[in-house]
Amino acid sequence: MHTVDGHPGEVHPASARRRFAAGLVTPTSGWSDGYAQANLIAVPQDLAFDVLLFAQRNPKPCPVLDVLEPGARGGPLLGAHGDVCTDIPLYRVYADGRLVAETTDVADRWTTDMVAFLIGCSFTFEAALLAAGVPVRHIEQGTNVPMYRSNRDCRPAGRIAGPLVVSMRPIPPDQVSDAVRITSRYPSVHGSPVHVGDPQALGIDDLDTPDFGDAVRFSPGDIPVFWACGVTPQLAVMQAAPPLAIAHSPGHMLITDLAESDLIAP
Repeated sequence: MHTVDGHPGEVHPASARRRFAAGLVTPTSGWSDGYAQANLIAVPQDLAFDVLLFAQRNPKPCPVLDVLEPGARGGPLLGAHGDVCTDIPLYRVYADGRLVAETTDVADRWTTDMVAFLIGCSFTFEAALLAAGVPVRHIEQGTNVPMYRSNRDCRPAGRIAGPLVVSMRPIPPDQVSDAVRITSRYPSVHGSPVHVGDPQALGIDDLDTPDFGDAVRFSPGDIPVFWACGVTPQLAVMQAAPPLAIAHSPGHMLITDLAESDLIAP
């Protein structure tokens, strides 16, 4: 993992994308405060309708920010020079449902029929939590957010089906209501939590062994709070096993030019 000069939260999205395209590999939590981050899932065109329908049926984990034209690598959320093939710190490439590569550039694997979905990410509202004095432990500890497969099934769509994936943030009990209130204003990036408290209610036996990301240390009294996670469609596409699928590596997001303030629900 490379280091970065200055505070990552102050880096403009275009500058962040250039750094990632140049080889910087880091989780993006805490980067580019005030701008939306996005999950990427890209599939062949013949599977794209099923993915879109899956997202429409499961808006909590799959809030769609944009869908690019087949073969397109840029779009209005990425400015004039943004490229979904190079501007994410780390990608995952799947073949027939198997992870075959984790890489910093997927331009040589992109095909003219790939359809890219940009799905809202909860990293977007973390700056608002911090501004309100709600701690975000994984930022404090310099780690990736922990993510877990849950025992809740999403509503299937065509060939796409799978469980809800959740991200977890430990929150002091007297600030849980603030966390719920703040994040509920951001439905386009997962919104309010899906569960507070006992992880076993979600089928999670051990918070120290996340399925994706890193374990995070709790401060005394912290309560686990769970949000729907945009890794959900990635996992569902893996189960559908198309010949090719491209996604971000969990926690390594696409930073967009979309202002966080534009996502606040009235």
